[in-house]
Amino acid sequence: MTSFAPETRLLTRLAWLAIAAALATMGLKFAAWAVTGSVGLLSDAAESVVNLVAASVALAAVRMAARPPDEDHAYGHEKAEYFSAGVEGALIVIAAATIAWTAVARLIDPRPLEEIGLGLMLSGAASAVNLAVAVLLVREGRRHRSIAIEADGRHLLTDVWTSLGVILGVGLVEVTAWEALDPAVALAVALNIVFAGALLLRRSTGGLMDRALPPAERDAIEQALDAFRREDVGFHAVRTRQAGRRAFVSLHVLVPGAWSVQRGHDLLERIEDDLRIAVPNATVFTHIEPIEDPTSFADEELDRPPESGARSVS
Repeated sequence: MTSFAPETRLLTRLAWLAIAAALATMGLKFAAWAVTGSVGLLSDAAESVVNLVAASVALAAVRMAARPPDEDHAYGHEKAEYFSAGVEGALIVIAAATIAWTAVARLIDPRPLEEIGLGLMLSGAASAVNLAVAVLLVREGRRHRSIAIEADGRHLLTDVWTSLGVILGVGLVEVTAWEALDPAVALAVALNIVFAGALLLRRSTGGLMDRALPPAERDAIEQALDAFRREDVGFHAVRTRQAGRRAFVSLHVLVPGAWSVQRGHDLLERIEDDLRIAVPNATVFTHIEPIEDPTSFADEELDRPPESGARSVS
């Protein structure tokens, strides 16, 4: 985990930046709602509260994921980031329900808006802050394979689009004097937020369920193995999974049974080195088998019946 230390410090700073941005935008958006009375701007402000909670959870997850392996967590703590993304997705859905409830009430009982120009200026300033921070979080989250930071950035991007929709809706109220547009925009915001939350929940669930590495990385693994296939070396039971920033790759290597232990060991070292180059931050597990032995092909599936591997000891 020492190789993660510089990345962890960077990701921690990014999480603190997200918290600072959430506090700033929350103040601006609630001020915009206070001067206008717009339920659309209130819905936007409510999501900024979710941003603050989500950024705080992301900070805790990044710190937890950086912990080194221990006796109870021999494979590390990287999956903590998936819990962060899941919590954020759930919070987004809850925020959407709250916004929808408020919007329906305002549809039933419309009210005129006040100080629309000032409110839109405050909301626009908050959106500019969110956009700058969101682009940075998504870029660095992808670069350093942190789903917690990337998810926080994507949430902020959703917030930016939400804010632009609200600003447009409130501006149309000013132009048309049609007060029902304000809660209608808030309902549209709620639907958009639900969609974003569902995507985050899906991704975090996939990580907790040991989803395979993305296709591009699986292709990189196959390309690395192809170089060894030209040396008459075979492979099967190639399996991958992602756990936060850590990738896991396991495979069985088929070689002639007459090879010495040293020769087989040297080959595995080369294979593991090449796979770690192909997939950064990968932990690689290899198992060598004689290609002539039929039992070497009995474990291509995940579950191998115990009797198929039974051997007598002479």
